[in-house]
Amino acid sequence: MPQEDSWLNKFGLTIVFISVIMVGFFGIEWFRESQEVKILTIATAGKNGTYYNFARILSQVVQKHNPHLQIKVLETEGSRQNEEWLGEKKVDFALLQSDTPVHSEIKAVSFLFPEMFHLVVNSESGISSVSEIKGKRIALMPKRSGSYALFWSMSEHYGLTEKDVSFVSLPFEKASAALVERKVDALFFIGVLGGKQVTQLLQHDGIGLVKIEQGDALRLYLPAVEDNMIPKGTYSGAIPIPKQNLQTVAVRAVLVTHQDLDSEIIYEITRIIYEARNDLVEKFPQAGLISRPEEVRQLGFSFHEGAQTYYDKDKPPFLVEYAEPMGLLLSVSVLCLSGIWQLRTWLQIKQKNRADSYNLEIIKLIKQIHELENLEQLAAVRQQLFDIFEKVIIDLDKDRISPESFQSFTFPWEIALTILRHRENLLINDRQIIDSTKQ
Repeated sequence: MPQEDSWLNKFGLTIVFISVIMVGFFGIEWFRESQEVKILTIATAGKNGTYYNFARILSQVVQKHNPHLQIKVLETEGSRQNEEWLGEKKVDFALLQSDTPVHSEIKAVSFLFPEMFHLVVNSESGISSVSEIKGKRIALMPKRSGSYALFWSMSEHYGLTEKDVSFVSLPFEKASAALVERKVDALFFIGVLGGKQVTQLLQHDGIGLVKIEQGDALRLYLPAVEDNMIPKGTYSGAIPIPKQNLQTVAVRAVLVTHQDLDSEIIYEITRIIYEARNDLVEKFPQAGLISRPEEVRQLGFSFHEGAQTYYDKDKPPFLVEYAEPMGLLLSVSVLCLSGIWQLRTWLQIKQKNRADSYNLEIIKLIKQIHELENLEQLAAVRQQLFDIFEKVIIDLDKDRISPESFQSFTFPWEIALTILRHRENLLINDRQIIDSTKQ
């Protein structure tokens, strides 16, 4: 016994020791993970552009509200390159224009601010509409940018091709300088309202904006565009620029990610975008125009599971949301079942009553059998019995009586037939006795 107790004590101490080690290991691992900073990357555009500026501010706000998430902002040529990098998993996030074609593995996190089509011209160009660009010199954004691609898509609607214009592809700063120096007649780009660079450009003498109309028709070529306008005084209030509300069209900036990125990370960043909106707006006023999914057209985009979970968090539970239609459906179902039950009961009663009428006929025939005095009359009653049986079989086949009622019918019918045979035998015997007496 002492040796056994010693062995048990050693075994118990070993278990305790292993448990302490395991708890310590998992505790250290949990602490390490809780203190780990997740470094993410986002593809934007040029350093002086809107996308880069917004991403930089978003990074600051995210880190402020969740120190374990850090977003590194990368400069790129624009939407097309961003989509390529994200598809190749070179980055975790990207900013795109809503017209950018995307692969199925690229998922939306949030629709952001609208980006307006801007056609800026110098007064000497004589350009007052998009179609008048023909034969002119125009500066476009870098070739892998969304603005560059959209210009040619828009031009197609106005019947313009690359042969109809003389164009150069430049970063915004160089393109602006070329316009001011009259090296080009026009500049086309897509950007947010009130951008500092655009404001500075429009302060130069002889530089102005041209309206872009036919938004509904353009949507046939560019489904992602939406009608919009540049409000009077957007770029200057003292001497209004533009002088009146200027018609144009717009696309949306979209924050996207790869479908394989952790849903918890996506949920957290989505939460910060919407719940820390004031921090974003303070440094980037256009963030006030960020829209929830149900408020904008979602052509070509589906949402990442983590983002969708955030958008659905305030939705009422299924039973609450559909309580009224479900209640109506339940009421209708109860009424239907009640009606079916009543119809079934009515049919059963009708079947029973029909079977009872046959039974009453059998009983009447049984009484007649006892009173009949010749075989001819009994033969007629026998025929009646079989006629009734034939009717019952037909009614059973047509569900006019139930199988149970048929069973209850056969009992008196067999009794009637038995009595009939017995009565026939008696009459035959009586006749034989009478005949033998006469002889």
